[in-house]
Amino acid sequence: MDDLAANLRLLAWLSPAFPTGGFAYSHGLEWAVEQREIHDANTLFAWLADVLRHGTGRSDAILLRHAHHAHACLDTLAEITELALATSASRERRAEAVGQGNAFAAATRPWNDTMLRNLAARVGDIPYAVAVGALAGHAGIAQDFAAAGLLQAFAANLISAAVRLVPLGQTAGLSVLARLEPVLAAVATETRTATLDDLGGCCFRSDLAAMRHETQYTRLFRS
Repeated sequence: MDDLAANLRLLAWLSPAFPTGGFAYSHGLEWAVEQREIHDANTLFAWLADVLRHGTGRSDAILLRHAHHAHACLDTLAEITELALATSASRERRAEAVGQGNAFAAATRPWNDTMLRNLAARVGDIPYAVAVGALAGHAGIAQDFAAAGLLQAFAANLISAAVRLVPLGQTAGLSVLARLEPVLAAVATETRTATLDDLGGCCFRSDLAAMRHETQYTRLFRS
């Protein structure tokens, strides 16, 4: 498949309209907004920049790249999946990753009815970053484009959640996305040579927010 056709597939898979259920997750933002740690565009930008550089954004980009490289080897994909699940920081984080990953695998069957199905039969739940990376590799989508696309979709989804939660106007939300472009590009670039031993993060406040969201009294989001 030529690059244009392959990239069109990725745009479809990462579209907000694609049925992965991403709109239902806030990645702990709901708790941070309730605590007034996120209350405007600037605090949202600072929170998301840290999550991308030092938290889930970086880790997911690494997982995607390794799943992309190993797309033709079921044994290696299974090992990457097990590692991704083992490094989930909390129950909600794991549920978010596998909920979207399993939904992605089901929704992309028109493009591939065997590879992700075989992986699911082997491991059960598939984290979202692993599912996207493996299928992007199978479809011949450039690894850099897939990594950047996943990071941008992740940031855009959390901005959408913040627009509803804070609340922020759409223009303010888009300004945050524009300001994050250098961060997205930097994380995508820096993870090119990362190994699975480089997985991990130091975005502790975000991890604590996800844990505290589990017992939050009023919740609109699943995480």
